[in-house]
Amino acid sequence: MGEKDEDLVVWWATRVECVSAVSRLRREGGLTAQAEQNVRTALSTLAAGWSEVQPSDPFRHRAERLLMVHSLRAADAFQLAAALIWTEEETSGAEFVCLDQNLRESALKEGFTVLP
Repeated sequence: MGEKDEDLVVWWATRVECVSAVSRLRREGGLTAQAEQNVRTALSTLAAGWSEVQPSDPFRHRAERLLMVHSLRAADAFQLAAALIWTEEETSGAEFVCLDQNLRESALKEGFTVLP
């Protein structure tokens, strides 16, 4: 994956969030050591090709706005703010992949098509 995948865009800390979740699952017994390694390998492969929205003042302001109007945690507001920045607020037809219910509902309200 030499070129960045313009179809897969994440915010700057997404990889850390994923490692946090996988590590917690492993500590709590929800993943075997081999499963954890498989997830980390898959994550590295994805990260090598995705595009990242970097932190900035406009990014932070957008996340703060989202926290005022949606029932989100800070990390989820960052995810949604990154998507809004990437689409330049033109969310019609833009897809947002998420499994968290609050984040899904917020993305829908912001105009994204939410998958799966």
